[in-house]
Amino acid sequence: MSIYSDYIKSVIRTVPDWPQKGVNFRDITPVLQNSAAFRKLIDSFVHRYQEMDIDAIAAIDARGFIIGAPLAYELGCSFVPVRKKGKLPFKTISETYTLEYGESTVELHSDAFREGDRILVMDDLIATGGTMLAACKLIERSGGIVVETAAIIDLPELGGSARIREEGHSVFAACSFTESE
Repeated sequence: MSIYSDYIKSVIRTVPDWPQKGVNFRDITPVLQNSAAFRKLIDSFVHRYQEMDIDAIAAIDARGFIIGAPLAYELGCSFVPVRKKGKLPFKTISETYTLEYGESTVELHSDAFREGDRILVMDDLIATGGTMLAACKLIERSGGIVVETAAIIDLPELGGSARIREEGHSVFAACSFTESE
């Protein structure tokens, strides 16, 4: 967790019963609207990664871009978007993963990384871990090395961060929420 974890968590808005009854949606919009909170969020990641050898941030479509781009700028590394299927204009590689009610696919430009590049995978939230693991597989297939996976929020009760660790990747989140919070 971040040294700013409690503060960031206090700014995140919980929207009950959205998008369906029984779900507590964790809305990061108030963090983005609050300049002090947004700076502390980005600083949390900068402090974590500033002394690591990272070649690129691979940020997942679309909210991962919000954190990934300024982090790449601050760390002086490249930014690579991991997009939903059909959104990238050049030759791509893709990875399909299972959702609760179906499948989804993410893609990466085939020339996004060089062999051995050290990559940080970034998203806004870790729930079941499917999207993050699909992104990790794409990076590894392209020759990159996943240094760590990172998110603003971890929802550990949904098992995603445990799944990611079981697949051999470390996980960092600025904060986490239990279902009862």
